[in-house]
Amino acid sequence: MNPQLEHILSQVKKPARYTGGEWNSIRKDWDRTEIKTVFAFPDVYEVGMSHLGLHILYDIVNSRRDATMERVFAPWPDMAGQMRDNNLPLFALESQRPIKHFDIVAFTLQYEMSFSNILYMLDLAGIPLLSSQRNEGDPLVIAGGPCAFNPEPIADFIDLFVIGEGEDVINELLDLLLAGKQKKLKKNELLLKAVEIPGIYVPSFYEVSYGADGAFLGIRPAHPDVPERVTKRVVKDLDAAPFPLKPVVPITAAVHDRMMIEVFRGCTRGCRFCQAGIIYRPVREKKPETVLRQAAELVNNTGFDEVSLSSLSTSDYTPVLDVIKAITNEHAGRGVNVSLPSLRADQFSMELAREVQRVRRSSLTFAPEAGTQRLRDVINKGVTEDDLMGAAGAAFKEGWQAIKLYFMIGLPTETDDDVAGIARLAGEVLALGRKSGVPRKRLKVTVSVSSFIPKPHTVFQWEPQELLGSLRSKQDALSSQTRERGLVLNYHDANLSFIEAVFARGDRRLGNVLIKAFELGCRFDGWSEYFNIKLWLEAFRLAGIDPEAYAYRRFSYDDPLPWSHIDTGVSRQYLVLEHKRAMAGAVTPDCRSGNCPGCGLCPAFEIEPFYAGSDL
Repeated sequence: MNPQLEHILSQVKKPARYTGGEWNSIRKDWDRTEIKTVFAFPDVYEVGMSHLGLHILYDIVNSRRDATMERVFAPWPDMAGQMRDNNLPLFALESQRPIKHFDIVAFTLQYEMSFSNILYMLDLAGIPLLSSQRNEGDPLVIAGGPCAFNPEPIADFIDLFVIGEGEDVINELLDLLLAGKQKKLKKNELLLKAVEIPGIYVPSFYEVSYGADGAFLGIRPAHPDVPERVTKRVVKDLDAAPFPLKPVVPITAAVHDRMMIEVFRGCTRGCRFCQAGIIYRPVREKKPETVLRQAAELVNNTGFDEVSLSSLSTSDYTPVLDVIKAITNEHAGRGVNVSLPSLRADQFSMELAREVQRVRRSSLTFAPEAGTQRLRDVINKGVTEDDLMGAAGAAFKEGWQAIKLYFMIGLPTETDDDVAGIARLAGEVLALGRKSGVPRKRLKVTVSVSSFIPKPHTVFQWEPQELLGSLRSKQDALSSQTRERGLVLNYHDANLSFIEAVFARGDRRLGNVLIKAFELGCRFDGWSEYFNIKLWLEAFRLAGIDPEAYAYRRFSYDDPLPWSHIDTGVSRQYLVLEHKRAMAGAVTPDCRSGNCPGCGLCPAFEIEPFYAGSDL
């Protein structure tokens, strides 16, 4: 270890975040590897190491002889202070080399409130914040992930965006970089070649127009060789897709300290608030034999004692029960249990409850989302009160003593009765637990409430966010209605949700706000101890931008949107139709029902969704 780093680590909390050397980590010969990339996660180590996408791309890149991928996470402020005091630039874990010496610095965009940390990390690395200020010796700064589906608020800082599923495009990008190195292409020449790859967006090749009143008017190519719209990349066959069977095992406890197997990608439910349900369409399921093979390899290669079957809604995985039984039968003797992090109340059963706790009981979370059936129909949740009570009853009878319920407030058309329905439902679940014989001292129903944020590419993208004062009033009402013993209420900071909505719906002018916010000290904004609404409002004031104009604007169907040049494959006509159905309280059936709702994606990508499962 670098002696300077070793000294610094003795001065900070959680030094294991910065040491590297974990089981299954890969360190290649720097001088013999032609392409050097670093995966940059704009949050702390424990959060980033829980991200499956990191492990997938790390495995793909490091499987190449000509490339290496290392990792870097956002240093906690105590570490950053020590680094600045000792003139130590931000470094990658594997080689401890400064990330400014890499060819590519690849950020993942999981959450709008991590944007300030991108600037924080670039600054710590000594890399110019603005892509326009970087020279030929600076790395190519790229980004991908869910927030890349509206790349505009951070377009000034990113050289190249990957739209869609990274494992489908990463090798094409690395091949281009290798060829560019051999031909000694300038950065701009390389970027012009990159836009020929489907799914690549280079913001510097597009120009934005605004009206005299400041209204956003549109984005168009500023170069004849770039496409008007950028279509997302999609992995067509999850069984054949690369998957890490020797993931890096964190050296300190991660947020999700377990093996992760993605059993399917996408969702057929069509919840109208859900961005993930749009951008990860269509559904692609893994065959059971693939899941079982991957589980066996992970158990042997990691030492974890829990397998998490991950997806947007794991209980919707066609052969879920058979797969859980098979994994448990094979690995229970080694103390390995199975967890389902994403459950739907209408798919939970006594048998499923029994299987997932055969080795060890993990937590259970259900997401009714809204307090009344009227509002659940508006958002197309497809879960009834009977579904929730049946699922909770099954859980209590099988020995669970604590259940978490997830709701949103501020949803379109929401009334005070809908909010009161959240407290009523929670109380009924609590009463059911008592009736089922759960000891009063141990019975706990946790109600987590977030504020609705209108996300790009969703059915509700045209809707405004509810006013801050109204959201706070609803939070206060819920606090007064959930004081019964055994009920625990948690809710998100409405100020944080407001800033998140601004950046979710924002355009390129917000780049100046980000710079001002960073200069004022904003970083780790997803952490309550560091988020400071006063600093953010000052940043907007200094930039001359009204944040309410972004969060509270109601768009018409014909208004240009800052993300319209990004194509998810789901047709605009479908989103408009679904919005009209939502306002009428009409539900749209699940794709699996056999009634195709007509989003237009499966034919466009020539994908035949796999729903039938297969025999074990």
